[in-house]
Amino acid sequence: MSNSQHSNHKGSHEEHAHEHKHGHEHKHGGLFGESTELIFSLLCGVFLLAGFLDEKLFHLQPSWIGIALFVISYFFGAFFTIKEAVESISKGQFEIDFLMLVAAAGAALLGEWAEGALLLFLFSLGHSLEHMAMEKARKSIEALAGLAPKTAVIRRNGDQIEIPVEELKKGDIVLVKPNSKIPADGIVVSGNSAVNQAPITGESIPVEKMPVPDPNTDYPDEKKIPAQHKVFAGTINGAAAIEIKTLKEAKDSTLARVVQMVKEAEQQQSPTQQFTKRIERFYVPAVLVLVTLLLFAFVVIDEPFSKSFYRAMAVLVAASPCALAISTPSAVLSGVARAARQGVLIKGGRPLEDLGVLTALAFDKTGTLTEGKPKLNTVVALNGTSEEELLSVAIAVEKQSDHPLASAIVNGGLERLGNTTIEDADNVKAVMGKGVEANVKGEMIWIGNDELFKAIGGPDVPADVMQKIANLQQEGNTAMLVRKGDTYLGILGVMDLPRPEAASVLKELKALGIKKMVMLTGDNQLVADAVAKKIGITEARGSLLPEEKVAAIDELRKQENKLAMVGDGVNDAPAMAKSTVGIAMGAAGSDVALETADIALMADKIDNLPFAIGLSRKSKAVIRQNLVVSLGVVAILIPLTISGVANIGPAIIAHEGSTLLVVFNALRLLVYKRNMTNR
Repeated sequence: MSNSQHSNHKGSHEEHAHEHKHGHEHKHGGLFGESTELIFSLLCGVFLLAGFLDEKLFHLQPSWIGIALFVISYFFGAFFTIKEAVESISKGQFEIDFLMLVAAAGAALLGEWAEGALLLFLFSLGHSLEHMAMEKARKSIEALAGLAPKTAVIRRNGDQIEIPVEELKKGDIVLVKPNSKIPADGIVVSGNSAVNQAPITGESIPVEKMPVPDPNTDYPDEKKIPAQHKVFAGTINGAAAIEIKTLKEAKDSTLARVVQMVKEAEQQQSPTQQFTKRIERFYVPAVLVLVTLLLFAFVVIDEPFSKSFYRAMAVLVAASPCALAISTPSAVLSGVARAARQGVLIKGGRPLEDLGVLTALAFDKTGTLTEGKPKLNTVVALNGTSEEELLSVAIAVEKQSDHPLASAIVNGGLERLGNTTIEDADNVKAVMGKGVEANVKGEMIWIGNDELFKAIGGPDVPADVMQKIANLQQEGNTAMLVRKGDTYLGILGVMDLPRPEAASVLKELKALGIKKMVMLTGDNQLVADAVAKKIGITEARGSLLPEEKVAAIDELRKQENKLAMVGDGVNDAPAMAKSTVGIAMGAAGSDVALETADIALMADKIDNLPFAIGLSRKSKAVIRQNLVVSLGVVAILIPLTISGVANIGPAIIAHEGSTLLVVFNALRLLVYKRNMTNR
């Protein structure tokens, strides 16, 4: 669902918060705690059995003992059903529970106490098992909230004190012991350790953490904090003690926001839920009209009223759409819970279903398909110059600049040279849009594009060197020429390299049925084509302004109907809003991404995308199976009960059996595993 659609559905979240009671609000306590509903149901069965045995075998005196056993059975079987019916009627809603009570009361009026008690026993047993199963799915979501520790040890005024995490303030210094949970989002200020971030980002390998260079630095944009310095609440420290400086209060942590959003997602209705709700709106009154007509069948057919009444009650049981009401919410809840455990935040049923029917994906390039920062990729020495001399001169000049390309040359060069001593450059001057000039050991050095050398004069760039530059640019590099005096020392190629996992992820997406994958980037077309060729993307569109990305999404949606935009959730927010589903990467470090995306991949890794799409496809299949079962059982039972082939007993067994079947089918999503055959 696009972000524009999000706003349209906010009202419906609240409006439907209490709908589908079968899926959401059944949390009964009582005499036996959470098991009270199940125990009451079993007691109903015990007294039903006792009453049945008395009726058929023992004939205890006085005769009212048998009736009393059935009445007690009715009490235990109807207790929670009456409670739920009263609650729903008081809210102006008409629930299936009420229909079941009418049927049981009708059976009692006809003197069919055993059948009425059987109806309540099976209905209450089915409901209690269904609620327990749904609670299992809900608890897997609530387990997220339990990831964060309850207390934190902080250093304040020279003392170490333990306080509840709720009292942590921004800027507190927290001591984190080895192998303990980190209580708040923050930056490491002391100690080195490997942190298990799987609970938040889904990353399987612990991430090495080290202190920031200056603990007093403010970080207004958390996205820019290097991963090796940043930690999240709920993640697990490794074998060494560290100290962290908190960036947020506990209530604003990434974990707290994820838990809140997952809870909101549980309430959000998917297209299938809205469809089933529309069916129910017309279906339930239609059933009541049919049952009313059947009550008066004795007027048309030569049969006693008791027989007509009994048939009508059997049809009422058969036609109750319990399985239909629970079929989609149970699958959505299980799917959202499973995704959250893997570090994928799916904001409700709509994006879960939409992601499962996608045939096209649009990717932002920088930071999504590529690593997001330029690296020194190629070094070509010319005119007998050694690679060491070329890099030493380039590093001497560029180390005084804070330009990203300069940083790439310095970092990559030092990596290649090792512990070589680098001279200092003097009189460093930037030549706007063309390069830089400086003085190293009394000689003039220029580093830049061919426009720089046209501007400064001197010997022309040789044709073979221009060809090498052109080749590097064709491969996606930004090529820079280095000249000392009148001698060209060499060419440096800098490139934002594709992520190592990008090619295999795209291959896996293709195997999942994604036919079209398009890269949208503001970078020039040559770079876009080079990256696309390396990773195997089907189409690359370069030199796009933000509004042109939005236009491209519009065009692609007309071609493909369902389209997801994958980006960082910040720069790509307008394009995400136009797509069917907006997917943000690296959302654990970005509040904006968590808010704007329909689906957030918490880790800054693209390889969770096939998992999310695979899970959505499985969820969609489960929802479809559940609809077939729930509607199919009703379609078979109604004619059988009208014709008298099936009475209340078989009807309730089939009815409750189908309800349990769809719930347990949905729970399979909690153990969904990604198919790794394509990797």
